[in-house]
Amino acid sequence: MSGKLTDVAIRNAKPGPKPCRMFDGGGLYLEISPAGGKLWRLKYRFGGKEKRLSLGAYPEVPLSQAAKDAPKGARQKAFEARSLLAEGIDPGAVKQAKKAVERAQEETFQAIAEEWFQEFRHTWTDSTAETIISRLRMDVFPFLGGRPMREITPPELLAVIRRIASRGAVETARRDMQKCGQIFRYAVATGRAERDVTADLRGAIPPPTKRHFASIHNPAEIGELLRAIDAYRGSPVTRCALRLAPLTFVRPGELRRAEWSEIDMEKAEWRIPAARMKMRELHIVPLSRQALDVLRELQPITGGGVYVFPGGRSAARPMSENAVLAALRRMGYERGEMTGHGFRSMASTILHEQGWPSDVVERQLAHGERNKVKASYNFAQHLPERRKMMQAWADYLDALREGGRVVPIFKATAGE
Repeated sequence: MSGKLTDVAIRNAKPGPKPCRMFDGGGLYLEISPAGGKLWRLKYRFGGKEKRLSLGAYPEVPLSQAAKDAPKGARQKAFEARSLLAEGIDPGAVKQAKKAVERAQEETFQAIAEEWFQEFRHTWTDSTAETIISRLRMDVFPFLGGRPMREITPPELLAVIRRIASRGAVETARRDMQKCGQIFRYAVATGRAERDVTADLRGAIPPPTKRHFASIHNPAEIGELLRAIDAYRGSPVTRCALRLAPLTFVRPGELRRAEWSEIDMEKAEWRIPAARMKMRELHIVPLSRQALDVLRELQPITGGGVYVFPGGRSAARPMSENAVLAALRRMGYERGEMTGHGFRSMASTILHEQGWPSDVVERQLAHGERNKVKASYNFAQHLPERRKMMQAWADYLDALREGGRVVPIFKATAGE
């Protein structure tokens, strides 16, 4: 069909078995698909080649602009394209460049970071995932979140990382930069960044001073700590957590997220799922008689819910990560003396000193296995020895609590 088009003719045009075209002149035409779609196109030549430029769909793009503030019509768009041609500019290339700019504006650091987070969420424990995203939201997104990924420069990222380090959180700054590097590499792999700019920042943040979790290793002081826990008059749930911490010496996050479904009283075992373990491996904690006593004391209080140690405000959430630490502070133990993580250091130091095989101690501490194939099968490794060690350790703590004569627990039981 040829000749100047009218809105009436366009509205009345019916689709046929094949695509058909209605021409308006100057290369502008309306293409009607068999399904009824109506698309504006402009046919033009540039550099000796015939090209097509899409101008939008009818009726969203009308034939002509109805008013000054109304959407541009197909004729106005065609006129602008022909004006560019008159200046030696390819309107198709201009459109592609504009789309690239718009796409870059949409592909911001935050949008890609959140996509990356969801993609890799399954590889982290719940606590690790929450830490990662909360740090990004607090420390990085406010400054880089809205920036197009392709436009972020190394100095720009370094300024954000230094802001974190300036408050004394050097290790957090280093970890955040590592995560930013993973996000940039994900953006490169998915075609939304040219390079990982963190590669230029290696060595820009000095390593933090190595620190150790505060802990108590002197037997007499351990006895005092255990007696202080028995005398604790705060929440009974927190008191039980304090009592179970030295008996199991799991990580604080593993303790506070313990679920009743993981506890087998008959087998005297606590099986922590791989999803909640730092090393992503199922971990078995043999439960001593003393640990079972603590759980039986707690069962009437929290046994009807999911968590062994539910939060104070909602039973649907686990105990706060600061609950045990705050209780230690109320008991008079300062930050440099003892932490929730310190029960692990206490057990590790003394069990090694008393002669328990290192493989047995390290497996019970759930320290990482470098051989990943071996690691996937070692959750029950040394389990008989670990059962014996955990019961002997609990008996040893009882002796320290009572202030009696203490014998080396491995030597006393190794011959049994």
